[in-house]
Amino acid sequence: MKKKIKFSGVKFFMLLIILLGSSEIYAQYGYGNSGYGYGGRGNYGYGRQRSAIPQAQETQKEPEPKTAEQLVDGEMPGITEALGLNDFEQAVLSSVLKKYVQERIEARILKLPPEKMREVYENITKRQDEELKAGLPLEKYEAFVALQQDGVAKTIKKKKKEKRKKSKN
Repeated sequence: MKKKIKFSGVKFFMLLIILLGSSEIYAQYGYGNSGYGYGGRGNYGYGRQRSAIPQAQETQKEPEPKTAEQLVDGEMPGITEALGLNDFEQAVLSSVLKKYVQERIEARILKLPPEKMREVYENITKRQDEELKAGLPLEKYEAFVALQQDGVAKTIKKKKKEKRKKSKN
């Protein structure tokens, strides 16, 4: 005689739990890869191993302040474009600016009181203006003064607008 095996709902539910549970256990603990977790021999698979010795964090170095030469060299292409300087005028302007920017940096290092600092800056600016007047043509000097008041980007923008207006006419 043949026996018929009856599957009840409880047995089916138990079989389903065992199948789903075994895949969950395998995924969580990683049996079959020479130990727990991934990685193989020696680390016993509990993730990334950490040392008991604290790691010293590197202190971030403050960026060194730029020199007067670096500051002026960074700004000169924009100034040259805005003012339309030739090589000689560019050299004159660059040398004068480097000289007086260096003086301003040195004054800042001294950390003078505000009234004295303002006086020193005004004196530096006055001497710079005199030297630029002597070294540059009058229209280039006036354009440079306007550039200092407006800023390089604004002056370049104005120049491009004027160029467009001329090309339309």
